[in-house]
Amino acid sequence: MSTLWQPESRRLLQTRIARLTEEHRPSWGRMSAPQMVSHLIESVRMATGDLPVARKSGPLRYPPLKQLVIYYLPWPKNAPTAPELLKRSPHEWDDDVKELAALLDRFTTRAVSGPWPEHPAFGPLSGDAWGFLVHRHVDHHLTQFGV
Repeated sequence: MSTLWQPESRRLLQTRIARLTEEHRPSWGRMSAPQMVSHLIESVRMATGDLPVARKSGPLRYPPLKQLVIYYLPWPKNAPTAPELLKRSPHEWDDDVKELAALLDRFTTRAVSGPWPEHPAFGPLSGDAWGFLVHRHVDHHLTQFGV
């Protein structure tokens, strides 16, 4: 399983991000490529604790469903997301792409065993789980845009 904690997995994500253009069209969903990059920027900021996101209650907070969704089950297309992750408006394309790449690298400067913020839907997560979840989320959206 790929994770941001693996340098090669992170490098492959960075390569795919560099291939993305603002003209790419999604295979599903309503976001444009610039909106998707803004969404990913905010989601990485959430993962590092730099963007507070309101807690949601529900069954995803509890094992084994939590682990199944994070690690194994395919993610549905057009799944709802936290409204806080959709508020950021796209900025200059090149700047946003560089910011996303820098945030992914900065993510791994945190101690994997250190304290990590709670996920709004999944509740408490370890650094290992966050590394896997962020990688999977970025991969999901890059696949959405065909890169």
